[in-house]
Amino acid sequence: MSNGRNVADLDLLTRSLARNVKRWRTERGFTLDTLAARAGVSRGMLIQIEQARTNPSIGTVVKIGDALGVSVPTLLDYERGPNVRIVPADQTVRLWHTGRGSHSRLLTGTEASGPLEMWEWRLMPGESSDSDPHPDGTVELLHVTAGELTLTVDGDEHRVPAGASASFEANTPHTYGNTGDEPVEMIMAVSVPPAH
Repeated sequence: MSNGRNVADLDLLTRSLARNVKRWRTERGFTLDTLAARAGVSRGMLIQIEQARTNPSIGTVVKIGDALGVSVPTLLDYERGPNVRIVPADQTVRLWHTGRGSHSRLLTGTEASGPLEMWEWRLMPGESSDSDPHPDGTVELLHVTAGELTLTVDGDEHRVPAGASASFEANTPHTYGNTGDEPVEMIMAVSVPPAH
């Protein structure tokens, strides 16, 4: 993928995020101050996002999505289409990565009774990714396809080897880690309750 394509993709995502955050904030009847307080994000950051002047971290996007009660794919979606949505392999969105090769790719998502997302993760040996608590009622399901995941939920460590799956309530701090010596690969689904 050329740098030009990356820049174009990022610009498209920045503009889509700007439009969709403003749209959903308006639909929910939230002021900038209300959304900022609910998401734990500064008012200034929200203004920059809505004016497409910044490319926020995935953590910030997740917090805004949680506060609005919509999935990350909905916030990044740049077209409203029919009910069937096919995401070609080269159009999945890589939202987190490290210089050593760890990354997460957002595969697909939908608005079920609440937002529902599907993720593909790759964690290189010695690397980990921390997540803040999601709203009460959020559930994560994951299936490890390679390596052994070290899943820490609310301070308790769990080992999930290749071929095994796990589910947990994600309203507490949690970390996906790789303490082994080979890459961990997993598929994860996240169900978020609707905003009230």
